[in-house]
Amino acid sequence: LKTASLEYFNGDTMASDVWISKYALQDKEGNYKELTPTDTHKRLAKEFARIEKNYPNPISEEEIFSYFDHFKYIIPQGSPMEGIGNNYRLQSLSNCFVIDSPADSYGGILKTDQEQAQLMKRRGGVGFDISNIRPKGMQTNNAAKTTDGIGIFMERFSNTTREVAQNGRRGALMLSISINCPEIETFIIIKNDRTKVTGANLSIRINDEFMNCVKNNLNYTQKWPEENPTIFKEINAKKLWSLIISNAWENAEPGVLFWDTALRNTPSDIYKNLGFKSVSTNPCSEIVLSAYDACRLLIVNVLSYVINPFTKNAYFDFKKFGNHVIIAQRLMDDLVDLELEQIEKILKKIKKDPENEETKRIETQLWHKIKSSTINGRRTGLGPTAIGDTVAALNIKYGSDESIKIIEQIYKTIAINAARSSVIMAKERGAFPIYNYELEKDHEFLNRILKFDSQLYEDYKKYGRRNIADTTSAPTGTTSLMTQTSSGIEPVFMLEYKRRKKIQNEQVKPDFIDQNGDKWQEYTVYHHEIKHWMDITGETDITKSPYFGATANEIDYIKTVEIQAVAQKWVAHSISKTANLKENVTKETVSDLYMKAWELGCKGFTVYREGSRSGVLISNKKKEDDLETHNAPKRPKELLADYYVATANGIKFAVIIGLWKDTNKPYEIFAFENPPMDKNTKGKIIKIKKGHYKFINGEFEIDNIKLTADRIEQRAHTIFLSMLLRHGTPLQKICDVSKKVDENITSFSSVCRRVLSKYIEEETVSEKCPECKIGNLIREEGCMHCNQCSYSRCS
Repeated sequence: LKTASLEYFNGDTMASDVWISKYALQDKEGNYKELTPTDTHKRLAKEFARIEKNYPNPISEEEIFSYFDHFKYIIPQGSPMEGIGNNYRLQSLSNCFVIDSPADSYGGILKTDQEQAQLMKRRGGVGFDISNIRPKGMQTNNAAKTTDGIGIFMERFSNTTREVAQNGRRGALMLSISINCPEIETFIIIKNDRTKVTGANLSIRINDEFMNCVKNNLNYTQKWPEENPTIFKEINAKKLWSLIISNAWENAEPGVLFWDTALRNTPSDIYKNLGFKSVSTNPCSEIVLSAYDACRLLIVNVLSYVINPFTKNAYFDFKKFGNHVIIAQRLMDDLVDLELEQIEKILKKIKKDPENEETKRIETQLWHKIKSSTINGRRTGLGPTAIGDTVAALNIKYGSDESIKIIEQIYKTIAINAARSSVIMAKERGAFPIYNYELEKDHEFLNRILKFDSQLYEDYKKYGRRNIADTTSAPTGTTSLMTQTSSGIEPVFMLEYKRRKKIQNEQVKPDFIDQNGDKWQEYTVYHHEIKHWMDITGETDITKSPYFGATANEIDYIKTVEIQAVAQKWVAHSISKTANLKENVTKETVSDLYMKAWELGCKGFTVYREGSRSGVLISNKKKEDDLETHNAPKRPKELLADYYVATANGIKFAVIIGLWKDTNKPYEIFAFENPPMDKNTKGKIIKIKKGHYKFINGEFEIDNIKLTADRIEQRAHTIFLSMLLRHGTPLQKICDVSKKVDENITSFSSVCRRVLSKYIEEETVSEKCPECKIGNLIREEGCMHCNQCSYSRCS
């Protein structure tokens, strides 16, 4: 299995591991029934074709397989990929659910707690709003006399999420709250204690009135409960806004949901009086949902529509793309039928369970409600992946004005053709049961799409739509590893990174020894499409690529908001996107970004400041006036060393990094022009006398004195860097300060900085991966991904 899977993915171990661990079909004993993803795609194609036969003009199994094959065009994501045609495990095919807000009583809270557990055990992510729960200190009619407020119940819901296993993964939960809740501050600051609510994402539903009060420095009146309020509390809007921003800066949470924007522009809310009023979102916020509704996700790999990638003749085949979107939306509708079959199986299973009817009542009612919403709305979640790679393959820098235009054109093409497909299906299969043109005819979002084509609009008025809401832009973490592309709408996270492989052969010299004494080899891994760019152009200097300066931590912050906003214009639901910010970004900048996102029409916004989730509890932080000192350890006579060749302004430099004993931590650095060898290699540095060293490799030797004497400034620079390294200054700080001093990416100092930055990953103190225990978790699209293995989570 491992060998066949690796061959399928051309040696990509990460992609292979993801498919094997998450999507390869297994029987109840854990025996694998599929050898490669080809078997998976055949399983999926067979089931979709079976549904297609129920309707006019069915698509054949062979044609459907051609769209799935090698993850090239259309990919059912997550739950659908694992669950369709899987007779060994009974699970939902829906990726995400929203349930009703808990009633303000212990009975209501316990009912919600059970509902989320029942959905999570069927592999679904869950979201719900907790604004109804009484604020702390209010009177109750029980023995406690007063309520403990929302915090204790947030912990309960979070703990349930962490307890419910989903085939080796944990549940995912979104807790949202209204800006009107009098206990909103508890919600905002609760994660200051890093042990609290660790199993949930948090978002605040903010209305336009509050945002205008912030913008104009006015007071805001909270009204609670939101329906038939009895409590009115005037607050300083800017002060509360500052608290939200401060915690987003510190903890990357809470996120914000611009709720009036969402309600105005989500087409299912047209039917709010028929049970489709949006109340919260799924865990990654890309699906705005009504209570007891669900959504299934399917993505289109947009990179596959770039013709002649990374050449001067590169272009995007919009005609083929549009045709495939029509097919993809048709398959999305088939997926609704497949899910309805699964719901029937779940209901039959519950009926056969040995528990008494009272024990099973809540679970049974839950699935009947979901079944009703699925039938009446036929909601779908079609979206793209590989936007970052697509832009680069067109030789456009992500974040440029040109990239914003092409990204909008891609999302517009998805919106129009998904709508066209939905109208065609309404003609052939019937509209969703509660469709009503009179209710829809003045909806701004629908008219923007449907009136783009006069014939489409006429057909829509005659036949209606098949799906109440159709498009989204979801996180595609593990799926994008198998497509071997960038994820969703995001830019590429990193162009190159280190990967470790455990050493089994004692004769192999380790690059790294962990705290347990296990030995590892390290090797550089390039982002898949960077390698493709190298193959096509013959270049090896990634600074010349369209990716350079356009990764997640490099793009202009305002541009990332503008990209999300132009895409949101054409997305029925919402967008999962994270603005990755540098560690030294100010709170004022974060505030400006959130305000800009609201002004430009985003339905929500999330930031992640580098390092904001690392470290220990806030209460254990060092005092700001503590000055920590670091003594440099005595230098051994010999140090292992890495030899790199880097280019700046057309000049090649050798950069030698001395490594401290058996670690991979830089201790000293030498750099000079005209390297004697053009490839990266390894060797050792021998101390001759103070200030005089030799780098020795099997093929050559270098004397640091002779090769740097004529470049006093360069030698001084490396001596200074070596001093910082020896005294334990964090590499990230060294690189940040170096960049402040000299931002020229073609300078000598940038060469040193680029090489040193390769080691930053090894000293990071961010959250360790709970699965491989080696990698660190990075945040992207609202989810956490390991940079060493296939682990991911959406909380």
